[in-house]
Amino acid sequence: MNSIQPKRIGMVCRGEPGDVLVLKRLIEYVGDKAEVILDEKTAHELKKEEQGMKIGEMVVDFLICVGGDGTILRTLHYLKSTTPVLGINMGAIGFLAEVQPENAISVLTRILEGFEVERRERLSVEVSGERMPYAMNEAVVITSKPGKMLHFAIFVDDDELERLRADGVVFATPTGSTAYAMSAGGPIVDPKVDAAIIVPIAPFKLSARPTVVDINTMISLELFGMKEAELVIDGQFYRGIGKEDRISITRGEPAFFVKIRDKHFLKLRDKLRSEDEREMKRLI
Repeated sequence: MNSIQPKRIGMVCRGEPGDVLVLKRLIEYVGDKAEVILDEKTAHELKKEEQGMKIGEMVVDFLICVGGDGTILRTLHYLKSTTPVLGINMGAIGFLAEVQPENAISVLTRILEGFEVERRERLSVEVSGERMPYAMNEAVVITSKPGKMLHFAIFVDDDELERLRADGVVFATPTGSTAYAMSAGGPIVDPKVDAAIIVPIAPFKLSARPTVVDINTMISLELFGMKEAELVIDGQFYRGIGKEDRISITRGEPAFFVKIRDKHFLKLRDKLRSEDEREMKRLI
């Protein structure tokens, strides 16, 4: 893959004081090496309104997100899908925001000399024909009332895969296999695999198990009964759904990330190990 030498860099910040300090260091370091474009809110906070622009209108070589995975997920809902993202992790684990703040300048130094792009699949979600935002991690259908189960059927290319009662179901991308899907007992899937993962949440059926299908298939869900349910996309977008709604899921437009490391499972191991160590310290 050809290396890209950036001339215009977008920057988005979650807005916490520590995040703003990291962002200021990055802006100062870039200096006259490249043009910096800020999202409107960040530009206002830094009193750099002349550099501010709506995320959806940015035309940049790549975009830096200073925050956590949530910051990236929110940004991707507005960003042009072909713009690669680099996440500076100011959150907890940071599967998407993989650069630690203490390494941000050294990583940016390498990127300014040229970088490669990594493609990640997203899911296209429709509710009775209405297009929802693309799902980078997952689309979740879950009961609106805790303690009340949903009764639903899942179809793959119009063939019924499963009919069950459960708290809900997660439809995840390989990237999202380490998010909600993993917590619900789903498999960890390499992001290079063209797959979608279906994970029932607390199913009232011993035979109901996570399933991996081709991402190009059409997955759909139908609700039975009058229970209220909620569609949640990437933990950012919420929509109520009812018995009359049919949810359809298939391959969407991909997202792109600045490539930092090739060894996905080594990175994954480090992230999970650091979280385990953090939890052990909390319990001691």
